[in-house]
Amino acid sequence: MPHNHILSSFDDELNDLRARIVKMGNLVEKQYQNALRALEHKDKILAEKVRKADRIIDVMDAEIEKQAIQMIALRSPVADDLRDIVSTIKISAGLERIGDYAKNLAKRVSVIRHEEAISVSSAQIGQMVTEISGMISDVIDAYITRDIDKAIDVWQRDKNVDSIYNSLFRELLTYMMENPQYITPATHLLFIAKNIERAGDHATNIAELVYYINEGELLALKRPKDDSSNYAEIDAN
Repeated sequence: MPHNHILSSFDDELNDLRARIVKMGNLVEKQYQNALRALEHKDKILAEKVRKADRIIDVMDAEIEKQAIQMIALRSPVADDLRDIVSTIKISAGLERIGDYAKNLAKRVSVIRHEEAISVSSAQIGQMVTEISGMISDVIDAYITRDIDKAIDVWQRDKNVDSIYNSLFRELLTYMMENPQYITPATHLLFIAKNIERAGDHATNIAELVYYINEGELLALKRPKDDSSNYAEIDAN
């Protein structure tokens, strides 16, 4: 009976850890929706709300890491359980980084809110945010349900984000070359788009971790990547 109690207690701790990831993922997804709305409506107040909420995500990441380390220290998990806990720490860190990119998007709102809007580019940024929100939601669902197929689907969808980014990159360069007055807003939009594109990379990382948790091996496929712009290696903060 004591042994069963210990196993049950450990399962409860694992479930609590997973629930924290779900809560964190939901908040990160909401951050992108709010950041996009702030950008579309030049809403400085909502943008500041996004920036402040990022602190909550940082705290959640720290708490998940602390709980996971305590579980490793006190429970001495092995094999599948150890792989699960360690991967969860990495998933939390990935979500925290994705949240940072939403915060960075919100920081740009106050800079470009008085600039002339580039409507087509804004629409493409909206498409990128929609893609990212769906990837975050689905990869967290895949993590909880242990759905490998859904994780692979998220992993493959990163190329959609890259494709939109490449199209936007070319369009904004054209704007800047043909209309010098667009240089400032177009540059800010490029950095916004790059932040979103990088968020897609981190969602892809999480999908790989979900696969690893379930299969115990790395995803043996070539990572989908369709980012051919000269900004490919810029971490736009």
